[in-house]
Amino acid sequence: MHRTRRLHTSGVLINLAALLLVLSYALPYVYLLMTSIKPATDVQQIPPSFFPAVISFENFREVLQSSALPKAFLSSLTVAVLTTALSLLVAVPAAYVATQYRRRITTLFLLFALVTRMVPSVSLGVPLFQLLKSMGLLDTIPGLVLAHSSAAVPLALLLMSAFFEGVPKELEEAARMDGCTRFQAFRKIILPVMTGGIAVTALFTFITSWNEFLYALLLTSEATKTAPIVIAEYNSVYGLAWGAMTAAAVLYSLPVIIVTLALQKQIVGGLTFGAVKG
Repeated sequence: MHRTRRLHTSGVLINLAALLLVLSYALPYVYLLMTSIKPATDVQQIPPSFFPAVISFENFREVLQSSALPKAFLSSLTVAVLTTALSLLVAVPAAYVATQYRRRITTLFLLFALVTRMVPSVSLGVPLFQLLKSMGLLDTIPGLVLAHSSAAVPLALLLMSAFFEGVPKELEEAARMDGCTRFQAFRKIILPVMTGGIAVTALFTFITSWNEFLYALLLTSEATKTAPIVIAEYNSVYGLAWGAMTAAAVLYSLPVIIVTLALQKQIVGGLTFGAVKG
């Protein structure tokens, strides 16, 4: 009886702690959403209020009537999708070979990928600028995709390596005994098993490109300016246009939320992949 009550109390405390953690992460976004539906006169009031006294959608109307933001959204979406596709195309087979066929060179390869994640992006800005300038790719979609991929590929490689560690080698061996080549075993047997891991990696890679600000600021001007740059440039005669800026930020967050919800099953499956063996 006492043990059951103790377990119930522990469960309640764990749920409360989890709820507080979720609320702490959600609070900034909720405040962003509340600010976006305030009238322009209430956005900069002192002292600030958390909830709007009057709900207004004038900030969203102003943003949607802007000519720059739709183009910037399209650029951001194009760059993020192409970066995700290129990163997965490179990282998935590379991670499989590096984890399933352990050699000194593959270990060094994964170590190099880890080291590149430790290098601050700002230190690579000038070299990337000079490199893309010499290739004629400044202020272009391909140039920005290559720049984003320099950060996204190592991340995708490390994530996929962790997922491939949970794949038994016996799967490929069984496929080889049935007459498959290594590539056929990888394509027909291994990849279908790894859909959850690929979905998680794709989501994180997409978010990495979608939220990237520094390279987009350094490597674009007008032709391929992305949404984070346009949002940061919202100004009025009184300074930053916080109402329009928050409304644009809310709209900009929606694709990531939609992609996350669409891949929810695969993400849960990927995060729990390899957790239970037997």
